[in-house]
This record gives sequence, structure tokens and C-alpha cells, in this order.
Amino acid sequence: MLEVTNLDAGYGFLQVVWNVNIQVKPGEFVALVGPNGAGKSTTLKTIAGLVPVRSGSITFDGRPIAGMPAHQISQMGLSFVSESLNLFTNMSVYENLLLGAYHVHDRAQQEESVRFVFDLFPRLQGRRNQLAGTLSGGERKMLAIGRGIMSSPRMLLVDEPSLGLAPKLTLDVFRALERLRQGGVTVLLVEQNVNTTLRITDRAYVLEQGHIVLEGPSSELLQNDHVRKAFLGI
Repeated sequence: MLEVTNLDAGYGFLQVVWNVNIQVKPGEFVALVGPNGAGKSTTLKTIAGLVPVRSGSITFDGRPIAGMPAHQISQMGLSFVSESLNLFTNMSVYENLLLGAYHVHDRAQQEESVRFVFDLFPRLQGRRNQLAGTLSGGERKMLAIGRGIMSSPRMLLVDEPSLGLAPKLTLDVFRALERLRQGGVTVLLVEQNVNTTLRITDRAYVLEQGHIVLEGPSSELLQNDHVRKAFLGI
């Protein structure tokens, strides 16, 4: 479904990722893990059309998307949930969700998507009319993910959903992502929480200093000596 080939990307004169290759098959739950500053978020933003491609190619569902505007990529069914969330803090939870379905013109479909999000994140249902800016950190993460799935994407890019969350809320968010995968949504997850991530994903790529240094089934990477020493403290 997603193929990133020999990707170079960065900001201005600063190159952040070099020769990155990633493949994600339909229905997979794949992780991109690594230390802070490794280039994980830059990779996701480049795929989503928010950072320009310097060289290499990106295809989604067989179509080249490198250089395509972010809103067109979203309309193709590839939704991006940013680490910074980008919520409209002076708007309600419900209004933020509807903005996630801005290009869905069928009102019944919008409401069906809202019901699905509230079923996925029951905490949000009781805060339907509450301003997004008054939510807790965990609730904001849930709202950002919920808004990301309002357009019924076929693939979801999620950037650091556990950042700043208590362990219980982290597990709630990860369970929701797993449930989405079980419902047929392909997921590419960027995370620093390597231990939990490798326990719930199918495959993973390890990014260090802008380069992919390891890849393979998540269960095997959990036993890899480098991963255990560098990220698990074992």
C-alpha cells in the first residue's frame, strides 16, 4: 500500500533522513522506532506531503505522491495524525471531529464516523460539547486520532501518540490503534516507546541518525541485541 524508496528529506539546508526505504502492506501495523531526533517525524511528514522530498520516491496504492499537496494526499485515503495534534482549541470536540471529514459531503456518513470515534474513545463522548483546549493531554491525543479517522482513511500515519501520556492512557491509545487495524485500517506508527510498540506491531524499522539500521518482524527485533541495549536497557 505504501512504498518509500531511497528517500532523502529535510528542512532548508538541513538534511534529516538519508536513503530511507519503507514498505507497508495493506492491513499491516508497522512501526518506525528510534531515539529522539532520529528523523522519524520528518519521515512521516514527508510521506504526508508536509516536508518536500529531496530525492527518492513515495507511492501510495501504486500512485506516486511525492510532491503532491498534503490535502490531496489526505483525500486519497492517507491520513496523518501529527505529534503536535493541531487541534482547534476554541472549538468543541464534536466540531473538531467534523473538520476531519471536511471533504465528506454525506451528512449521514459524517455522523456514522462520529459514532465510530465515540465508540473507539468513550471518554470523548461525554466531552462532545467541551472545548478541545480544556481536554487533558490524553483526551487531546484521542481527539486527534479520532479526527484523523473521520474521513475513513485506508491508511493512518500516527506520530508519537504516547508522548507525555501516563502508562494507562498510552495503553488505551495503543489498543485503539490495534482495533483500527483489526477493522482494516493500515497503520504506520512513529514511536519512542520501543518496548510497547514492538509488542503490538507486526513489523518495525529502526531509524538512527536519519538512516534505517534494522528492520524485520517486531517479535524478532524485541530479541535483537542492539535494540535491547539501545532502547530497552537490557
